[in-house]
Amino acid sequence: MKEKLIDLFEYTHHFNKEMIKYISENKPKVDEKTISLINHTLNAQQIWNSRILGEKSFEVWQVNPFESLHEINKQNFLKSIDIIQKSDLDQRVEYQNSRGTKFENSIFEMLFHAINHSTYHRGQINSLLKQIGIDPLLTDYIFYKR
Repeated sequence: MKEKLIDLFEYTHHFNKEMIKYISENKPKVDEKTISLINHTLNAQQIWNSRILGEKSFEVWQVNPFESLHEINKQNFLKSIDIIQKSDLDQRVEYQNSRGTKFENSIFEMLFHAINHSTYHRGQINSLLKQIGIDPLLTDYIFYKR
């Protein structure tokens, strides 16, 4: 199970990196919503890692300096891998969402959600790019594995 999660985070890290690069290459045409979504995608992974570890987290919709996005993506990846390697994935963690509501989920559920969430928002970003005439970046898992 841990090996599969690591593979999925490698995929997530790879295509987050490619998406940041692609947005950067097209930045003059890209709107604020696209910038907001790539930030949100990275922020969310940082938030889920922080919830698991009991650390201070980013704000859900904070916009980071664009030049810091590659480093945030890298740190998110390294921290997620470290959590996978050092944790019992069935361990349940209590946390609060951004509205202060308390929940409890397993580490596996939280990490899998972070992967799924990233995939979802990369799809949204691709849709926004297409609307402004930029070809979408192919980010499907199967393309990563080919």
